[in-house]
Amino acid sequence: MPPSLSRIDHIHVFVTDRTAAERWYQQVLGLERVAALAFWADDPKGPLIIADGTGAICLSLFERAPINVRSTIALGVSGHQFCQWQNWLSQQLPLPPRIEDHQVAWSLYFNDPDSNPFEITTYDRDIPIRSE
Repeated sequence: MPPSLSRIDHIHVFVTDRTAAERWYQQVLGLERVAALAFWADDPKGPLIIADGTGAICLSLFERAPINVRSTIALGVSGHQFCQWQNWLSQQLPLPPRIEDHQVAWSLYFNDPDSNPFEITTYDRDIPIRSE
């Protein structure tokens, strides 16, 4: 049996313009540059590490040529937060996020400017869902 894992440390996200991506992730998702790891971004092939205020959500932005992405980054929230995110993303994105009823969960789907797919999910079914 393999040893246990503690957490997901970070997720690699490939973007075509790291500076523009950093602005988008800060504005839309509230993720900020991790100062202690900023030196890695000095290397053009190195990552720019961004995270939320608690460090629970951490992404490594790598500047690369466009590629087809096969993975979705899914973020979990409470029902109350889900409603806040639906409103926020509808204001921040060119198109409102797609809402999906998964019977036991609700999800919002959207992409970053480099077409990296994201999902925000809640398992709280007792919330007022607003269809766009």
